[in-house]
Amino acid sequence: MGLTQARIAVDAMGGDYAPAEIVAGAIRAREELGVEILLVGDPDKIRACVADPDSLSRVEIVPAEGTIEMHEEPLSALRKKRKASINVAMDMVKQGRADAVVSAGHSGAAMASALLRLGRIKGIDRPAIGAVFPTLVAGKPVLILDVGANVDCRPKFLEQFALMGSVYSEYAFGADNPRVGLLNIGEEASKGNDVAVQVHQTLSESAVINFVGNAEGRDVLSGNFDVIVCDGFVGNVLLKFAEAVGEAAMNILREELPRGILGKLGVLILKGNLKRIKQRLDHAEHGGALLLGVNGVAVISHGSSNAPSIFNAIRQSKEAVDNGVIGHIQDQYQKVAASVTNGE
Repeated sequence: MGLTQARIAVDAMGGDYAPAEIVAGAIRAREELGVEILLVGDPDKIRACVADPDSLSRVEIVPAEGTIEMHEEPLSALRKKRKASINVAMDMVKQGRADAVVSAGHSGAAMASALLRLGRIKGIDRPAIGAVFPTLVAGKPVLILDVGANVDCRPKFLEQFALMGSVYSEYAFGADNPRVGLLNIGEEASKGNDVAVQVHQTLSESAVINFVGNAEGRDVLSGNFDVIVCDGFVGNVLLKFAEAVGEAAMNILREELPRGILGKLGVLILKGNLKRIKQRLDHAEHGGALLLGVNGVAVISHGSSNAPSIFNAIRQSKEAVDNGVIGHIQDQYQKVAASVTNGE
């Protein structure tokens, strides 16, 4: 990881618990990660949610007017509310005043604002939201994309997701020649709908993607894949189901382990183990989802994000900035375009 001091624009008004939880997570990130924080939103509301005014002395507050509400249609709302917090935050990246944006607000609005203000990377038809999942192999995450940006996908979109995911996995997670899978209902190349069959053939023939075959639902968390691609409809269902399973597992542990004297004693003995279990299962520990395919680093967090989740989303954005993920994706597509032009 690089040693740069990334400047992160945080949409302080987006999310179910904004601005209090957003601001708390951002302040912690400023203190522990060494990043510069720009809190974008209503200055009065931001200051009012902080008990210790001195904690804001090392962050910059950037005024904005309003936010995009969850019930609003993204494009029309973005045009009406040009000074909304997500628009102001994206403009800061476009103008070079910030290196990344983190938002727990309206995900559709965040994606639309990124497209309108940052634009797409040349060669990318549709951006994808990439979510990081824990696996059975400790310390080895799997990147799933798309998890919500594109409900319907053409085969070429999924091919682009695979290439972007490979670059991200390599430079953000240090995966050597990332193993890419296609989410499907069976291992055989003939399984799935027409799109899945076409994508399987395309990825199998790719010279730049290490495609290792179809990944069934039971394979997602196996650790056998670094990247798994799917359309946004399936990916979003998978994401929310995985979050629910993680929450259920943690709740069961909380309910069952402390029962009786032996249970309470066991909790004390296993305190360190339980903390590590939480870190692997709790989706808040994995921050947000990176919007891959736009000309800038944008991390979209869950609407119910609390302070730890925002902290981890900022950490994730810093890692993407420090490792030059956007530049590496751009370079990779230039190489692909050159090879096509040269008939390779």
